[in-house]
Amino acid sequence: MNLREQIEGFEPYNEQERADKEIMLHLIDTYKDVLTRENKVCHFTASNWIVNKERTKVLMVYHNIYQSWAWTGGHCDGDSDLLRVALKEAQEETGLEHFKVLSNGISSLEIVAVNSHIKRENYVPAHLHLDACFLLEVDENEKTRIKSDENSGVKWIDIDKVVEITEEECMKPIYQKLNEKLATI
Repeated sequence: MNLREQIEGFEPYNEQERADKEIMLHLIDTYKDVLTRENKVCHFTASNWIVNKERTKVLMVYHNIYQSWAWTGGHCDGDSDLLRVALKEAQEETGLEHFKVLSNGISSLEIVAVNSHIKRENYVPAHLHLDACFLLEVDENEKTRIKSDENSGVKWIDIDKVVEITEEECMKPIYQKLNEKLATI
């Protein structure tokens, strides 16, 4: 399934997702390079909301750039299979390997504004992440590891605490929405 088909097939949960889906489809039609960071305005990313089997905890990483506990995820870098990107990022950032996908397709869509920052000693201008998020489940007893060039911590956080512990205000409504969606499956 190509990128446009994946986004078209997504059923919005609320007005934010309806609006973001419409904008994403427009951007796919406008730019030929939305799957790569060569597009300095906007590009696709894939993220994960990883929960334990009891769905009482979320696995989060302490993101080095944002200095906050955050979901896992990353850039598509040319790969149009959003689930494959999400699973690759989850594995790379946590060291875990045995994920169960809880949703049939994309679980959530967000357009996330990224502030300018320095990454690997290079300036990255402000831009938009066109993000597709997937709900994943994993055994919380499986051993995790840090990916030191991206994060400085990996830990399970009580699902009721994730919104309050994040330092990124723009992510709080997204994490709240993901918890709400998780409760429906």
